[in-house]
Amino acid sequence: MFATEFEYKKASSISEAIQLLSSNEGAKILAGGHSLLPMMKLRLARPTMVIDIGGIEEMRGISVENGTLRIGALTTHAQIADSHVVQEAAGILWETAYGIGDPQVRNRGTIGGNVSHADPASDLPTVLTVVDAKFTIQGQGGITRRGSRTVSAGDFFVGPFTTVLAENEVLTAIEIPVLAENQKAEYAKMAHPATSFAVVGAGVVLTVDNNNVCTAARVAVGGLTPTPTRGPSVEAALVGKELTDENIAAATALIDGDLGSDILGDIFASAEYRRAMAAIELKHAIFHATGLAHH
Repeated sequence: MFATEFEYKKASSISEAIQLLSSNEGAKILAGGHSLLPMMKLRLARPTMVIDIGGIEEMRGISVENGTLRIGALTTHAQIADSHVVQEAAGILWETAYGIGDPQVRNRGTIGGNVSHADPASDLPTVLTVVDAKFTIQGQGGITRRGSRTVSAGDFFVGPFTTVLAENEVLTAIEIPVLAENQKAEYAKMAHPATSFAVVGAGVVLTVDNNNVCTAARVAVGGLTPTPTRGPSVEAALVGKELTDENIAAATALIDGDLGSDILGDIFASAEYRRAMAAIELKHAIFHATGLAHH
């Protein structure tokens, strides 16, 4: 199937992209194209205008400053996977980037396009939620007119394929706190064999003292709920406990109570199966993070 007719514009700056979005109802942003173009071909998306932002260099790049890893929204998955800066600052993101799609997808797909698409089966929303990422969003006008704002990953995703981005706003960068030496982070998933999308994915960030006792924890699961879901019951059960097989198994079993009733099911896996796998993938992630098991 072919896409419906649309107008094409190439933006040379963020401000130009925002101006085009603001003055053309139904316009859509094109970054790497791996999310928008398939939807257009299926006519699930019918933009009146496609605004190509791929040439805006200020939206690319990876840097660390004052304990914060900053990644431009147009940075590709391949650039993240090849970055020693990302590897040292947030290894969980570095490893996740290697598992996205295939080389063609990684070379064209961007981190900003991925999260703006907000596919529940995507890995990055879960990973960015668990590392407490912040999203920089640029809009039209001054600060009082939503010219620029920062949103946490937990607030950015509001539903399947839905984010807090307004129609005239652009995601420009993502910032992540650099992981400390005593923090262990890992992402594990049951991957669909054809696409590598997450049937169920789980991310963890654990702060551990010298006695292998967990002093702080963040956990999140994705692929089975409309947006990434934190596990406060699991986090509370881990804190203050030595990270043994038994304590990890007991804590991760509590994720069922944090999931709620809105569990996704499809031809690949039922809602009941995904719910049952959440604790297992979460346990795998913690085992990998602590060295009790390996990929």
